[in-house]
Amino acid sequence: MNKQAIHERIANLRSTLAAQDLTAIIVPSADPHLSEYLPEYWQARLWLSGFTGSVGTLVVTADFAGLWTDSRYWVHAADQLEGTGITLEKLAPGQPNHIDWLAEHLQEGDSVAVDGNVLSIAEQDRLLNAFDANDITLITERDVLTEIWTDRPALPAAKLYTHDEQFLAQSATSKIAAVREGMAEAGATHHLLSSLDDIAWLTNLRGADVDYNPVFLSHMLIDADKATLFVDTDKVSEDIAQSLKDSGITLADYSAVQEALSALTPDDLLLLDPSKIAVGTLSKMADDVGFIEQMAPSTLLKSVKSDADIDHVREAMRQDGAALAEFFATFEQRLAAGERLSELDVDSMLIDVRSRQPHYVSPSFPTIAGFNENGALPHYRATPEKFSYLDVAEGEGGLLLIDSGAQYQNGTTDITRVVGIGQVTAEHKRDFTLVLKAHIALARAHFPDGIASPLIDAICRAPLWQAQKDYGHGTGHGVGYFLNVHEGPQVIAYSASTPKERAMKVGMISSNEPGPYREGKWGIRIENLVVNTPVAKPTETEFGDFLNFETITYCPIDTRLIEPSLLDQTEIDWLNDYHSQVFAELKDRVEGAALEWLTERTKAI
Repeated sequence: MNKQAIHERIANLRSTLAAQDLTAIIVPSADPHLSEYLPEYWQARLWLSGFTGSVGTLVVTADFAGLWTDSRYWVHAADQLEGTGITLEKLAPGQPNHIDWLAEHLQEGDSVAVDGNVLSIAEQDRLLNAFDANDITLITERDVLTEIWTDRPALPAAKLYTHDEQFLAQSATSKIAAVREGMAEAGATHHLLSSLDDIAWLTNLRGADVDYNPVFLSHMLIDADKATLFVDTDKVSEDIAQSLKDSGITLADYSAVQEALSALTPDDLLLLDPSKIAVGTLSKMADDVGFIEQMAPSTLLKSVKSDADIDHVREAMRQDGAALAEFFATFEQRLAAGERLSELDVDSMLIDVRSRQPHYVSPSFPTIAGFNENGALPHYRATPEKFSYLDVAEGEGGLLLIDSGAQYQNGTTDITRVVGIGQVTAEHKRDFTLVLKAHIALARAHFPDGIASPLIDAICRAPLWQAQKDYGHGTGHGVGYFLNVHEGPQVIAYSASTPKERAMKVGMISSNEPGPYREGKWGIRIENLVVNTPVAKPTETEFGDFLNFETITYCPIDTRLIEPSLLDQTEIDWLNDYHSQVFAELKDRVEGAALEWLTERTKAI
């Protein structure tokens, strides 16, 4: 992005702050639904800073501009912020976040603006707790950017469509009934939802308002007798409107949710998730309406996939595995023929092979194809303006990390593999094998039914910690069923909180993706998706029920990068068993060069 344009935008923002007698502004990466991926209309932080990462918070005052982001983006952000006048502030344990910085640097009587439409209730509480002690005023009623962002993109207008009925195990009516049971248990009369994947799951509808995630901008208000979907009605066909009506769902305009909430009385009790509802959404609701703040019932309900759902996902994984076999076979042939390929070619080739599979919709996230030092950036993305060719000098070698996935009507996929280019080194192999040991440790783990998911993170990291290595991101995230590739409530990351809502349950699908990164050299990550299944036990024990993981990603792990002496026999057996399963699942789905590649890459070690 043009650095001069960034300077001009920050200068215009400072002038607006001064004109409105504001000391500072916070610009988060968020929309009214607190989504991870945002429509262009809500990408204010990107527009102001030029930083393209999915996570980051910008703070601007009269004499300071800083962007806070985590370790996944430090190198990436430093490069994009250079020359903009915006300081990179690294989020890390023991370091101040943007709230700490504001509380420390602002004076009594100062004021901080943040658009309430993109500020969660939970985040507002954190800001108020920090500011009240110093008599700093938080202002959420103004969208300060309106005056300077004159060419702001329009809100998306993609039509809604139905999730193919052959892949649905439960009707919208039964899902809403289950949510009402959760409301009754909590004692709520009403329940507000703004999280887009929850609403898409509840209605059995999908959309294209957000890149990579098949969701649509909407809110939903449920009471004992009625469920109202607030959505741009121009997006809704007559057939879908009738289907919603048949399911007991009333349509209302997207912007009418505030008015609907204003009708609640002190006799009502509203259930909401404070991390998933924006302050602005509640702006017209009376102050005397009571809240119940907890995770939405649908969040847990959709995370636990039915047996039928999991069968469909397994089939999507087979399709994806067949596509990947075709990709890797062609990729290796083209390299061997001396063709000069780039990271961008990897992306286009993957989209090509996947788009020929049944029920394909789109990628599930931007492909990460990072060669050598680019692979050390966990969320790297090659662009036409900045990418690398897969070039190595004679006698030298490098590593290509490929993290990619797809949305199919019958499942969402997410996989990472690493490929050696040229002559890989002993150090490459040692790092790769240590990552494989970590991956296998989690893949083989048994753990108590209902354990808080962050607590099992150490199982995966232990082999890397033993070698005094680590990585700055979580080990695993939940994955949706033809929904968001990042889905809660489970998260395998020791840095996450461990409330009871993060309990591991049968039917949850998560990623298993350890991987350390050597800045300026290479990154290694091995990722499969796994589903929680009951441990088969011959007899009952007094210690309760236990779960383990079934790996449902079908793609070889490159044994040419392994140093076998670092693996014990149980690890070798796991890898050979996994490759045997991959071959059995895919052998009848590929032919020619792809079958030859599959046969070679799944040989036992």
